[in-house]
Amino acid sequence: MTETTEGSALAVDRPAEEWTGRTDGQAREHRRWHQVVSPYTAQAEAEAPGGVVYLGFASDEGVERNKGRRGAAAGPQALRGTLGGLALSDRDADIRAWDAGTVAVTDDRLEAGQERLGEAVRRVIDAERLPLILGGGHEIAFGTYQGVAASARRRGKKLGVLNLDAHFDLRPDPVPSSGTPFRQMLEAEEAAGTDFQYGVLGISQPSNTQILFDTAEKYGVRYLLDEDCSVADRDQVRDFVTGMIDDVDLIYLTIDLDGLPASTAPGVSAPAAYGVPLENVQLACDLVASSGKLAVCDVAELNPTFDIDGRTARTAARLVHRIATASQN
Repeated sequence: MTETTEGSALAVDRPAEEWTGRTDGQAREHRRWHQVVSPYTAQAEAEAPGGVVYLGFASDEGVERNKGRRGAAAGPQALRGTLGGLALSDRDADIRAWDAGTVAVTDDRLEAGQERLGEAVRRVIDAERLPLILGGGHEIAFGTYQGVAASARRRGKKLGVLNLDAHFDLRPDPVPSSGTPFRQMLEAEEAAGTDFQYGVLGISQPSNTQILFDTAEKYGVRYLLDEDCSVADRDQVRDFVTGMIDDVDLIYLTIDLDGLPASTAPGVSAPAAYGVPLENVQLACDLVASSGKLAVCDVAELNPTFDIDGRTARTAARLVHRIATASQN
């Protein structure tokens, strides 16, 4: 079992590094993320509730098992680097934010890495802060889920998982991968007899076989096809997301960047031929983040090896920025 890394409150494999970015001054009107994020130490964990905690999940193993292209393990560091330079508005200049370091999957030990991630997520939620996990392949999802499912905040509450994604990730494969996490969740919830709702915004019909649609129907999965998520469909997207929010007590938001058009997010394992416009992905994030029900959020599939001009990292950083700030106001 991985021991708590020196200087971190959580059991991680890599300690938090100093965030960097442009510095225009030290006054609040100059603040950027790199000027407000500090290491998440035991002392920080003991402080008053509130704030956001960044946590990396460096993993390619699930993507490789799912026959995708490697490179997502470098996603957390690329996303931190881009996010660090984003400016904070006057309203958000005093946001409390920490970095807890990175859980890294090595030697094909995906399941152990997911367990470590889950325990770290549980700790952050139980400290009454918002965990924001930076991936990594979408195998991140089952680790994040384990954390929110085990948290004190979840007890007796209906959990909703909203996935912004082109894929259901409900594969029946016996070996867990980036294509299986939501089936794993549904089976775990079914076995526990707990109240649970899974919804997906942006499903690509050509990217999901009929058996996956049949599985979605079996489990009562809510979904909206990508072709029904255009800018002209903004009201329909709003209704879908608010319907999810209204029907659950607690939400885990997971963003797979391959649900965005390839022109917006080229640096992913499986670029989308169609995708959901950034405007509507951002709308979904804003609605969830401001709902008061968001327990945890993760971002998956950033693959810097295939990015173009940092386009995917910039998109992901903007979404994380909005979720972090909206959740604290």
